[in-house]
Amino acid sequence: MLDHIGLRVTDYPKSKAFYEQALAPLGYGKLYEFKGEDAGGYEGAGFGVAPKPDFWIGTGVPHKPGLHIAFRADSRAMVDAFYHAALAAGGVCNGAPGLRPHYHPDYYGAFVLDPDGHNIEAVCHSPE
Repeated sequence: MLDHIGLRVTDYPKSKAFYEQALAPLGYGKLYEFKGEDAGGYEGAGFGVAPKPDFWIGTGVPHKPGLHIAFRADSRAMVDAFYHAALAAGGVCNGAPGLRPHYHPDYYGAFVLDPDGHNIEAVCHSPE
Protein backbone atom coordinates (compact mmCIF):
# COMPACT_ATOMS: atom_id res chain seq x y z
CA MET A 1 0.00 0.00 0.00
CA LEU A 2 1.30 3.48 -0.78
CA ASP A 3 2.24 5.65 2.18
CA HIS A 4 3.21 8.92 0.49
CA ILE A 5 4.38 10.46 -2.78
CA GLY A 6 6.96 13.22 -3.24
CA LEU A 7 7.47 15.50 -6.23
CA ARG A 8 10.45 17.72 -6.92
CA VAL A 9 9.51 21.21 -8.02
CA THR A 10 11.48 23.96 -9.74
CA ASP A 11 9.87 26.94 -7.98
CA TYR A 12 9.11 25.92 -4.40
CA PRO A 13 7.25 29.08 -3.24
CA LYS A 14 5.06 29.10 -6.35
CA SER A 15 4.31 25.36 -6.12
CA LYS A 16 3.61 25.57 -2.39
CA ALA A 17 1.07 28.37 -2.96
CA PHE A 18 -0.50 26.41 -5.84
CA TYR A 19 -0.98 23.21 -3.82
CA GLU A 20 -2.19 25.06 -0.71
CA GLN A 21 -5.00 26.56 -2.79
CA ALA A 22 -5.69 23.65 -5.15
CA LEU A 23 -5.85 20.95 -2.45
CA ALA A 24 -7.92 22.91 0.10
CA PRO A 25 -11.28 21.84 -1.40
CA LEU A 26 -10.19 18.20 -0.89
CA GLY A 27 -9.60 18.80 2.81
CA TYR A 28 -5.83 18.81 2.41
CA GLY A 29 -3.74 21.39 4.22
CA LYS A 30 -0.04 22.08 4.63
CA LEU A 31 0.82 20.03 7.72
CA TYR A 32 4.60 20.20 7.72
CA GLU A 33 7.30 22.40 6.23
CA PHE A 34 11.07 22.35 6.41
CA LYS A 35 13.64 24.76 5.04
CA GLY A 36 17.32 25.51 4.92
CA GLU A 37 19.90 24.13 7.30
CA ASP A 38 17.48 21.83 9.14
CA ALA A 39 17.04 19.89 5.90
CA GLY A 40 20.47 20.21 4.29
CA GLY A 41 19.43 23.20 2.20
CA TYR A 42 16.33 21.41 0.94
CA GLU A 43 12.92 23.09 1.13
CA GLY A 44 9.75 21.07 1.24
CA ALA A 45 6.19 20.81 2.46
CA GLY A 46 3.89 17.94 3.31
CA PHE A 47 0.17 18.13 2.59
CA GLY A 48 -2.61 15.89 3.81
CA VAL A 49 -5.51 15.46 6.15
CA ALA A 50 -4.32 15.76 9.77
CA PRO A 51 -2.43 14.24 11.37
CA LYS A 52 -0.29 12.74 8.56
CA PRO A 53 0.92 14.30 5.32
CA ASP A 54 0.88 11.94 2.34
CA PHE A 55 1.72 14.31 -0.52
CA TRP A 56 5.09 16.09 -0.45
CA ILE A 57 6.73 18.69 -2.64
CA GLY A 58 10.31 19.87 -2.43
CA THR A 59 13.12 21.58 -4.23
CA GLY A 60 14.64 19.56 -7.03
CA VAL A 61 18.15 18.35 -7.63
CA PRO A 62 19.43 19.02 -11.15
CA HIS A 63 19.83 16.02 -13.45
CA LYS A 64 17.99 13.57 -11.20
CA PRO A 65 14.52 12.12 -11.56
CA GLY A 66 12.06 13.76 -9.24
CA LEU A 67 9.74 10.93 -8.29
CA HIS A 68 9.62 9.51 -4.77
CA ILE A 69 7.22 6.72 -3.84
CA ALA A 70 6.98 5.21 -0.36
CA PHE A 71 5.38 1.87 0.36
CA ARG A 72 3.95 1.27 3.84
CA ALA A 73 5.39 -1.69 5.74
CA ASP A 74 3.80 -3.34 8.77
CA SER A 75 7.10 -3.83 10.59
CA ARG A 76 10.71 -2.73 10.64
CA ALA A 77 11.68 -6.25 9.58
CA MET A 78 9.64 -5.75 6.42
CA VAL A 79 11.53 -2.49 5.73
CA ASP A 80 14.83 -4.34 6.14
CA ALA A 81 13.64 -7.15 3.84
CA PHE A 82 12.54 -4.63 1.18
CA TYR A 83 15.93 -2.92 1.31
CA HIS A 84 17.93 -6.13 0.89
CA ALA A 85 15.63 -7.46 -1.85
CA ALA A 86 15.85 -4.16 -3.73
CA LEU A 87 19.65 -4.13 -3.56
CA ALA A 88 19.77 -7.76 -4.72
CA ALA A 89 17.55 -6.79 -7.65
CA GLY A 90 20.04 -4.13 -8.75
CA GLY A 91 18.84 -1.11 -6.78
CA VAL A 92 21.27 1.44 -5.36
CA CYS A 93 21.27 2.44 -1.70
CA ASN A 94 19.84 5.91 -1.13
CA GLY A 95 19.50 5.53 2.65
CA ALA A 96 19.99 2.34 4.66
CA PRO A 97 17.23 1.14 6.99
CA GLY A 98 16.99 3.18 10.14
CA LEU A 99 15.07 5.64 12.23
CA ARG A 100 14.46 9.09 10.76
CA PRO A 101 13.47 11.06 13.90
CA HIS A 102 13.45 14.35 11.98
CA TYR A 103 10.18 13.08 10.40
CA HIS A 104 8.75 11.65 13.64
CA PRO A 105 10.16 9.49 16.48
CA ASP A 106 8.99 6.13 15.09
CA TYR A 107 9.69 6.77 11.38
CA TYR A 108 11.75 3.78 10.23
CA GLY A 109 12.55 3.81 6.53
CA ALA A 110 14.89 2.61 3.82
CA PHE A 111 15.49 4.26 0.46
CA VAL A 112 16.67 2.68 -2.80
CA LEU A 113 17.13 4.12 -6.27
CA ASP A 114 15.45 2.00 -8.92
CA PRO A 115 17.08 1.36 -12.34
CA ASP A 116 15.83 4.76 -13.58
CA GLY A 117 17.01 6.61 -10.48
CA HIS A 118 13.60 7.01 -8.84
CA ASN A 119 13.68 7.16 -5.03
CA ILE A 120 11.70 4.17 -3.76
CA GLU A 121 11.11 3.82 -0.03
CA ALA A 122 9.63 1.37 2.44
CA VAL A 123 8.50 2.89 5.74
CA CYS A 124 7.12 1.64 9.04
CA HIS A 125 5.52 4.15 11.42
CA SER A 126 5.03 1.77 14.36
CA PRO A 127 7.25 1.72 17.44
CA GLU A 128 9.05 -1.58 18.00
